[in-house]
Amino acid sequence: MSNSLKQETLFISDLHISIEKPEITRRFISFLQERAQKVEALYILGDLFDSWIGDDDPTPPTNKIRKHLKQLTNSGTKVFMINGNRDFLLGSQFCQETGVILLNEYTVIDLYGTPTLITHGDLLCTDDLPYQSFRKKSHTTEWQHYVLSKPLIIRLLVARWYRIRSYFHKRKKDQSIMDVNQETVNKIMLEHGCLRLIHGHTHRPNIHDFQLNGKLAQRFVLAAWENTSGSVLCWNKNNHKIEKI
Repeated sequence: MSNSLKQETLFISDLHISIEKPEITRRFISFLQERAQKVEALYILGDLFDSWIGDDDPTPPTNKIRKHLKQLTNSGTKVFMINGNRDFLLGSQFCQETGVILLNEYTVIDLYGTPTLITHGDLLCTDDLPYQSFRKKSHTTEWQHYVLSKPLIIRLLVARWYRIRSYFHKRKKDQSIMDVNQETVNKIMLEHGCLRLIHGHTHRPNIHDFQLNGKLAQRFVLAAWENTSGSVLCWNKNNHKIEKI
């Protein structure tokens, strides 16, 4: 394998893997076995799973995903992950079983010489006040301990109810508040000293160019995977590209 292939970094997000979406699971496993084996690092920027009710959940296809992630990390590819709004309860046991490294909700990486801020993206959607209120509550240690202390079957039922509730709530929301707030983007990028941001969550793939304190800044929005298509942002020292999976 050439050095140019090894010196490559991949970014994905929002696969929303579940038992109801076998085609996405199949495509992701194929991606782990083939494309991801050839690179230096893979970053999963949240919502790998459609829901995550605890590291003790054996519901298919979670064990299959664990196995193939472990095979990938054993092969030498580093895998990093940021929790999303659907899988924020994913924790240390999952990381021990897979070799995946869990990162902070805002993390700056050195992407071939350029400081790059990565995040899931939900924290940037500050116009969605009800969601931000729930997020603040659900990320407390007390709330998470309370949820994870419940029997697995109860957590499964609650997660299913929450997905249904979330679906209908989204249909009633103004779509504009479900996108990022540009002032928040500017503030967070300035705080972290970055002119490049990569995130998912909004399901609005694009590359946004804008000015930040008189300098050119870029925001890369990753695409969600669907039953019929998926994509990955590929980066090396010379350029970047979007690759269909």
